Amino acid sequence: MKYLDEFRDAEKAGVLIKEIEALIATMTIPDDRPIYIMEVCGGHTHSIFRYGLEGMLPKEIELIHGPGCPVCVLPMGRVDDCVSIAENPNVIFATFGDAMRVPGSKKSLLQAKADGADVRMVYSPMDALTLARRNPDREVVFFGLGFETTMPSTALTILQAESDGIRNFSVFCNHITIVPTIKAILDSPGLQLDGFLGPGHVSMVIGIAPYEFIANFYKKPMVVAGFEPLDILQSIWMVLKQIKEGRSEIENQYARIVPDDGNTAALQAVSRVYELREFFEWRGLGSIDHSGVKLRDEYLHFDAERKFAIPNLKIADPKSCQCGEVLKGVIKPWQCKVFGSACTPETPLGALMVSSEGACAAYYQYGGVKKYQEAV
Repeated sequence: MKYLDEFRDAEKAGVLIKEIEALIATMTIPDDRPIYIMEVCGGHTHSIFRYGLEGMLPKEIELIHGPGCPVCVLPMGRVDDCVSIAENPNVIFATFGDAMRVPGSKKSLLQAKADGADVRMVYSPMDALTLARRNPDREVVFFGLGFETTMPSTALTILQAESDGIRNFSVFCNHITIVPTIKAILDSPGLQLDGFLGPGHVSMVIGIAPYEFIANFYKKPMVVAGFEPLDILQSIWMVLKQIKEGRSEIENQYARIVPDDGNTAALQAVSRVYELREFFEWRGLGSIDHSGVKLRDEYLHFDAERKFAIPNLKIADPKSCQCGEVLKGVIKPWQCKVFGSACTPETPLGALMVSSEGACAAYYQYGGVKKYQEAV
């Protein structure tokens, strides 16, 4: 398969590992710690675990799993708001499948569905718009969720609903932005990072220029990376080469997919429909300024947050759950007190164990339980 098999070639992976080892051998590594490289995107985390890349790397490199999983950073209070809307008897609540099991303070959307709420899984916001067309006597609410990757599709759906005069469709907007999130991580006290693997899907929309502050202000290298094993290994090599040469630049390894300037049509739709929130609450990370978007006033009749009365309460995570520390890269998933015991994919306490892009779920699926058992 084009752009698939050739990026999973074991022989080429071996060559890249040797190149990384050779580069490491020429570098001055701190005595007290390895080189820390954070992969921002949950898709990278999944690939790293799936293909065992972390175990192939020299011990001088440690990968830190970042917050780039939108389901994982959804706070409990917002889940409670979803459930509140979904339990309205006149509402069809449409959501992506991985959001259905994220725990709220009392129940998840899946549990609300079991209790009688009309919650339906869709594959795109256009599916939700189709539901609105077919059910003119019901209110259809789409759970808008995700980074800049999914913002355009929600925005274009709203524009289509406006064009078609569909008034029984609205969006509960929980879209979030990547740049303030990375800045919040870089500003976290005590967190040591030497470089980043940049998110491929988000960058496909926004391009690479928005990351320049990472290199210019924080003096950290970033390489926007693809998701196949060879993509990730080459990107790690590129980050190491920058560190070795004393450079801090934003490089684009994923140029076959990511245009440096982003997707103009997608960015125009995003700009037309959304505006930045003053702040947005993240699970485990707290409130981050200008890190979320809301619908502009011109589209208020498509805004479920204004159409329905919601609790809009801030709910703290269970004290035993350490999602925040994992999201910030302070601890590994298996170091969480409840990983693999009270918190499993079947009985998740935190969102990181729910989404396929969550570090805990990926670690659990691809061998982290064994490491956890060895540790305890």
